[in-house]
Amino acid sequence: MEQYDASKYEKPSVAVDLLVFTIEDRRLKLLMIEREEEPFCGMPALPGVFVRMDETLDETAERGIAEETGLSGIYFEQLYTFGDIHRDPRMRIISVAYMALVPVEKLAYKAGERVRTAYLEDVEDLLAGDKEIAFDHRKIIEYARWRLANKVEYTDIAFHLVGKLFTLPELQIVYEVLLGKELYKANFRKKMADLIEETEYMTSGEAHRPSRLYRRKES
Repeated sequence: MEQYDASKYEKPSVAVDLLVFTIEDRRLKLLMIEREEEPFCGMPALPGVFVRMDETLDETAERGIAEETGLSGIYFEQLYTFGDIHRDPRMRIISVAYMALVPVEKLAYKAGERVRTAYLEDVEDLLAGDKEIAFDHRKIIEYARWRLANKVEYTDIAFHLVGKLFTLPELQIVYEVLLGKELYKANFRKKMADLIEETEYMTSGEAHRPSRLYRRKES
């Protein structure tokens, strides 16, 4: 190792970009920021930060979401790595995207460092419109949306968007939003039979008839 010369090799920078999805008013939404600095100052973007030499990627994700939106205690999982050569006008930057699903009632966010504002944006409107988005973040969002629709079919990822206790209609809405289609009530409940269990609790029934509350079965 004494003969090894690290200066012989170019060193690209590594960043972490963060996608925090939630459901509000039966619509899939994504936490976005408005950038405070160049490049793309004033434009919408995903929260993100550079990886420091003394931290892991997971630690970067935790720091990044706290710095830019004030959120903490969010569980992220790696989504994909984006490395197009010209994806950032500053220099060669490779980005590792992380994704999280959080119930809307648990999202208490604010504008953090290098950020003018943090806000929820409707994902379908974001992708359908012609609004310019910083860097290659539209591509990242498109991939994450596709991944969600596929992953909900064979994992329990949808349960991250409901609380510990939920009604069957609440859970069905989550599945419908993530899949992008309506589901038949009877078929949905049959599919969920092995994943959930009744509790002794009911909703308050203040606005509607009380509904049974369920929880996810422990594996």
